[in-house]
Amino acid sequence: MSKIVGAETTAKEETHSRGRVIAYWVTTALLAFVVGSGGIGDITNQWGTLETVEILGYPVYLLTVIGIWKVLGAIAILVPSLPRIKEWAYAGIFFEMTGAAASHAFVGDYGAYAYHIFTTIGFAALALVSWALRPKSRKL
Repeated sequence: MSKIVGAETTAKEETHSRGRVIAYWVTTALLAFVVGSGGIGDITNQWGTLETVEILGYPVYLLTVIGIWKVLGAIAILVPSLPRIKEWAYAGIFFEMTGAAASHAFVGDYGAYAYHIFTTIGFAALALVSWALRPKSRKL
């Protein structure tokens, strides 16, 4: 009887672990796509980026600086090893997204139902979820 209970417990742990790994990769891939594509858009001054920077009152060159850091952060959270770099990347993504939300709120750029504020807070939350779900091999 104890062998059966032990097997059930092991099966539940493996299923939970598999679900956690899947959740980690889904959130991390989505976060890397959002941050990386946003960084490329910033670097190349795609639609909306120049207007957003002007609304917020930041200099245009800031797009290039932030864009490069976003692309590097997206790469850092995807590659294996480098746990300290990953920690910095997650922190940078979180600070950039919450800073963007605060910037939009402070200048009154609420847009259509505060779209810019809620999406950036949502991406910050996604970064937290990805960070919390990461496997032991990706932790310090």
